[in-house]
Amino acid sequence: MLATVAKIGQSGIVGRTMKADIHPEDYRLVIFHDNSSGARWLVGSTVESSETDTWEDGKEYPLARVDVSSASHPFYTGEEKVMDTAGRVERFKNRAAAAKTVTRKKKA
Repeated sequence: MLATVAKIGQSGIVGRTMKADIHPEDYRLVIFHDNSSGARWLVGSTVESSETDTWEDGKEYPLARVDVSSASHPFYTGEEKVMDTAGRVERFKNRAAAAKTVTRKKKA
């Protein structure tokens, strides 16, 4: 048995036929927001989110934030940039500097 569901695409709402009884119950439209580039998409998803935001159509949808997407990843954009949201680069530099001082003390 097939069920027809609505999906919002660039050209508006498009009817899609999906097999019945194989898809999750909590499948709904969700806004995905790229924190790096500011790009936003409204797509169907089962991702859980406690945040909501208003989309261009004036309706409110769950909001899922992502650090990297095709709008900000260097492979897709062709631009190289360093994204360090968790301070990993600084921690690595600190560990490397500490390791150099320890090896210099051992040699001396």
